[in-house]
Amino acid sequence: MAEPEPLTPLLTENAAEFAGALPDGGVLLGLDLGTKTIGTALCDASWSFATAGKTLPKGKFGRDKAALEEIVRARSVAGIVIGLPLNMDGSSGPRAQASRSFARNLLVLGLPVLLWDERWSTASAERDLIAQDFSRAKRAERIDSHAAAIILQGAIDRLAGGIL
Repeated sequence: MAEPEPLTPLLTENAAEFAGALPDGGVLLGLDLGTKTIGTALCDASWSFATAGKTLPKGKFGRDKAALEEIVRARSVAGIVIGLPLNMDGSSGPRAQASRSFARNLLVLGLPVLLWDERWSTASAERDLIAQDFSRAKRAERIDSHAAAIILQGAIDRLAGGIL
């Protein structure tokens, strides 16, 4: 009998497709891709809350993949949510194309990937950090991981709420 072909991991902008590719629950990794850093966030296995993680320096894809692979392995991540920086009118610009390309490259990890609209995540993260009285320097250190948590929280709210 022939071996079954391995499944190609899913890359989608559709939350319902993403949910269908996941086991029931499981830790998800959220990413906010900056030009110089990658903000990370993780959620609990029941998709209740997202928490900001590390901010990683962004470099060559091989190094970025190794750092993310370590997080995936250490936390038994079931899927990845990547912020998709669309223009305010919903169109795609160069940053959105770069995020799509990064997401396609991340499929080598063998996990489903959801591209999630992040139009307001950084502004929201900035507001939250200012409200917590973080200095400008501390905000700069944490903005990407905080934005990743906002991106991931939006996705898990949709996934857990069943509004797909």
